[in-house]
Amino acid sequence: MKKIVIIPAYNEQNNLIKVIKDLKLNAPRFDYVIINDGSTDDTISLCIENNLNVINLPVNLGIGACVQTGYIYALKNDYSVAVQFDGDGQHKAKYLEKMYHELIKTGSDMVIGSRYLDKNGFQSTALRRTGIKILSKLIKILHKEEIKDVTSGLRMVNRRLMEAFSEYYPYDYPEPETIAFCMRKKFEITEFPVTMRPRMEGTSSIDRIQSIYYMLKVSFSIIVDYFKKI
Repeated sequence: MKKIVIIPAYNEQNNLIKVIKDLKLNAPRFDYVIINDGSTDDTISLCIENNLNVINLPVNLGIGACVQTGYIYALKNDYSVAVQFDGDGQHKAKYLEKMYHELIKTGSDMVIGSRYLDKNGFQSTALRRTGIKILSKLIKILHKEEIKDVTSGLRMVNRRLMEAFSEYYPYDYPEPETIAFCMRKKFEITEFPVTMRPRMEGTSSIDRIQSIYYMLKVSFSIIVDYFKKI
């Protein structure tokens, strides 16, 4: 089965080479594509100079459209499995083969790399952990199913879900919203224990105030999604 790693990248010039080296060393059976989301630094120049496989979005479209571009690319190039994998160095390529075997073994549509099953490694900030717990509880109340790491950007999907995501993918802060969408559509989701690193260099695009806005906005979106027709 052809497998591809989708790497959304916005101003990740200092991290991408390390991310690609990690993938080539620890997940050699996976192809990759970088989606440069209108970066204002030298991300695109770096990709071209190092002959990296990259799609260049001429303007910043946001994480949702960026990742969706990757899914569309994967479908058009006949991949059976796609993985969302951060460009900031937080994710570890050594888990990809294990997640793939979990996808096949369980027959799931999505396998999420979860920080909160074994609770090892980098666990994010206290404020974000609180927000994650609230969103996880909300999804459990609505859909009667618990996902502990609802904001994990490390997720592997099969072709059936790739097709769904190519047609619909939330624009802003999509990870919890896509989980709610998948549950409403009866896709099967499995969590797999992983550890993550703090980002290698640079700063997150979400600060303290944005974290609060994020939680409120996503909570509202999850509730709205619950009342949509199947």
